[in-house]
Amino acid sequence: MADSGSLQALVEGLRRLPGVGAKSASRMAFHLLQHDRPGALSLSRALSQAVEQVQHCALCHTFTEAEICSTCSDPRRDAAKLCVVETPADQSAIERTAAFKGLYFVLMGKLSPLDGIGPKDIGLHELVDRACDGVVQEVILATNFTAEGEATAHAIGATLKARGLQVTRLARGVPAGSELEYVDLSTIAHALVDRR
Repeated sequence: MADSGSLQALVEGLRRLPGVGAKSASRMAFHLLQHDRPGALSLSRALSQAVEQVQHCALCHTFTEAEICSTCSDPRRDAAKLCVVETPADQSAIERTAAFKGLYFVLMGKLSPLDGIGPKDIGLHELVDRACDGVVQEVILATNFTAEGEATAHAIGATLKARGLQVTRLARGVPAGSELEYVDLSTIAHALVDRR
């Protein structure tokens, strides 16, 4: 690679993206600098603006520029149904199906004892407070069907059922080992409708 600390820093920055290895990051960096400098500047500005302005919703923890996201502040949403997802990307996948009209709680992760991620790290206490607010009647567990996602769903389900809440889980229409943001929308919609 060319002798440039800035170029190397760009490549290393691009390598932080999921699924991007050294070769792909290098190709992207060279393309942006050689063929699309305006695009590179636009990307730089958009990234900087997002990092400065996007925060977590005070109620559901998804990404938003306001204190409360547009979903949580929408009076047409069914506040009696609370869907628990691992990430904002998972929430976005469910929203694109147009099959769910309730509210969300985004865990921002999943239980993973091997990685040192426990209940406090995924906001279990905040979830219990939100679910036990007297308005929520059903909590839909829409964690991924990975080993960690299943363990997370089990732990949340047991905690909430002990407090007398109705807890359901996405139906098994979503393939085991998959992540919601990569599942086709029809499968997610059917899984929501057929939840147990």
